[in-house]
Amino acid sequence: MTNSPVADLTTLNHAFGSPEIKGMYKVLPEDFIVEEQIAFELSGEGEHLWCWVEKKGENTDWVLQQLAKWANVPSSKIGVAGQKDRHAVTRQWFSIYLPRCADPCIKDFKIDHVSILKTIRHHRKLQTGGLSGNRFTLIIRDLHDGGTDDIVAMLQERLQKIKMEGVPNYFGAQRFGIYGRNIKQGIKLLAGELSKVKRNQKSMYLSSIRSWMFNVLLSHRVAQGSWNQLLLGDVLQLQGSNKWFLEDGSLDLKNRVAELDIHPTGVLYGKGELPTQQEALNLEKEIANEFSQWVQGLECYGVQQDRRALRVLPLGLEWQWLDNKHTSDSLVDVRRAFSKLEEGASWMNRPALQLSFTLRSGSYATMVLRELCLASDYQENLKERLRLSS
Repeated sequence: MTNSPVADLTTLNHAFGSPEIKGMYKVLPEDFIVEEQIAFELSGEGEHLWCWVEKKGENTDWVLQQLAKWANVPSSKIGVAGQKDRHAVTRQWFSIYLPRCADPCIKDFKIDHVSILKTIRHHRKLQTGGLSGNRFTLIIRDLHDGGTDDIVAMLQERLQKIKMEGVPNYFGAQRFGIYGRNIKQGIKLLAGELSKVKRNQKSMYLSSIRSWMFNVLLSHRVAQGSWNQLLLGDVLQLQGSNKWFLEDGSLDLKNRVAELDIHPTGVLYGKGELPTQQEALNLEKEIANEFSQWVQGLECYGVQQDRRALRVLPLGLEWQWLDNKHTSDSLVDVRRAFSKLEEGASWMNRPALQLSFTLRSGSYATMVLRELCLASDYQENLKERLRLSS
C-alpha cells in the first residue's frame, strides 16, 4: 500500500475483489441524478427563504451567484449544504437570508438549465453539510469485458453483496481535486510554502490530507478483512447516527456489527488522543507514523480529531437493466456522446444498468460504483481524448 500524496484511488483495496467488468457513467447529465435529503421539516416562516433548485450541467457556485442576483443580495447571504456534480442533474437546497423582505418572484428567475421548483421560509440558514443524505439514480453504459460470458450474472452477484454488506466508506476523488491537487496544495501549506491562502481553501486542503490518511487506514482494514468486522478496541458508530462509543467487550457487539446496526470507525486525524485501544489503536498509530508530518501539521493548525464509519450502506438499493436499442428521446444524445470518443456502435449491443440508492451525507456514490465495476467517468475520458488529440 502506498501513501502517495497524489491520492491514487487505484491503490486502495476492494472489499469484494478487483472488478473485471468495465463501464462508463455520466455519458449524459441525466445518467447521474442526485437529490438532497434533509432530516427535518421546514417551518414555513422565518427570515430565510429556502429554494429547492434543479440544475443540469451547471456547477453549484455558479447557480448560487445567479440566485444572489435574483434575490438582490450578496452571495454571502446564501447558504448551501455542499457542492454537487456539474455533469449531472441535481436537486438541492439553497437558503437566502431575506429578513423583512418579500419573496422574489420565481417567474423572474430565467436561467437556462436551472429551475426553482419551490420555495419555503425557515428560521435558520442552511449550513454546510446540513443534510441527512443524498438519493442517487445512476446509469452505467457500455458494460463489457472480453473474457466474461455473463456480465449480468456477475454484476447481479456483486449488487447483492453490496446490498447486504455495504461498501468501504472511502472518500472519493472529488475530495482530492483534479490529479490530487488539493493534497499537493495541502503539503505545500504544511511546509509553509503557500501564502495568502483563503480560509475556505485552507480548510479544503487540510481536509483533503486527512481524508487520504483515512482512506489508507481503511484500505489496510479491507486488506485484513476487518473493515466490516469488530476489532479489539474499536470505536463504533450507530447506523444512521454520528454518535460513537468504545468497544467494551460486550458479547452482542460482534452480532450487532454483523447485523449492520453498528459500524467500526476510523480516525480523521487531528488534535486529541486516539480513543481506540488494543488492535484498533495499534493500527491507527501505525498509519499516524507513516504520515507523521501530516498529523503534526494538522495539529499545529488546530484541526480537531474526528471519527468516520469504515462502512456505508447504500439504502434502498434498486437496479434494472436497460435496453440501449429501444427508441427514446435520449438515444440520439447517447449516440452523439459515444461518437465523440470514437467508440462506434458497440455500446448499443452491451448492457446498461440503472442503479438507485441513498447514501448518508459525506459518502460517495462513486465509491459504490468502484466496488461494482471498473466504472470510468465519460467526461474524464472525453477530456483525455481531447488532450491527446491536441
